[in-house]
Amino acid sequence: VVTGDSLVKLLEHARDNGYAIPAVNCTSSSSINAVLEAAAKNNSPVMIQVSNGGGAFMVGKSIKGPGNDVTGSVALAYHVRTVAKHYGVPVILNTDHCAKKLLPWFDGMLEANKEYFDRFGEPLFSSHMLDLSEEPDKENIDICVGYFKKMATMKIWLEMEIGITGGEEDGVNNENVDQDK
Repeated sequence: VVTGDSLVKLLEHARDNGYAIPAVNCTSSSSINAVLEAAAKNNSPVMIQVSNGGGAFMVGKSIKGPGNDVTGSVALAYHVRTVAKHYGVPVILNTDHCAKKLLPWFDGMLEANKEYFDRFGEPLFSSHMLDLSEEPDKENIDICVGYFKKMATMKIWLEMEIGITGGEEDGVNNENVDQDK
């Protein structure tokens, strides 16, 4: 799993050589293994992502209550870290689309990153994505800056989504949104 400066080098290599790195949302060890196998067969780096719902699914749909999404997401990350080295390709470990209502999930992941970092000198995840596009731009940016400052000390990348591009994603339908947003 690539993090920090190694992640920067990988992304620069992709940019400089004109290729994209596929990103695949995974919800189970079998989907992770399939993605890693495909990446290895194609000698390609890959981004494995987990969403809030994917984390909840990973821990088991019958497990309810606060933190189940964090537990499943962290379990998924540990699975990736355990098996990825056997596939011989660079792996980016990312969380996908965290809306404001899901910030407790994001906070739980940052706690897991810190614990992993304190133990191994690198974060558990390579990067995280905050999607606060439903919030006013100033609030979105202010929240992202606060998280970015926490993440920078561990060299974790932050992807932030500003504005609404339209269409439907993660159950949020923006097909008829004002185009000025």
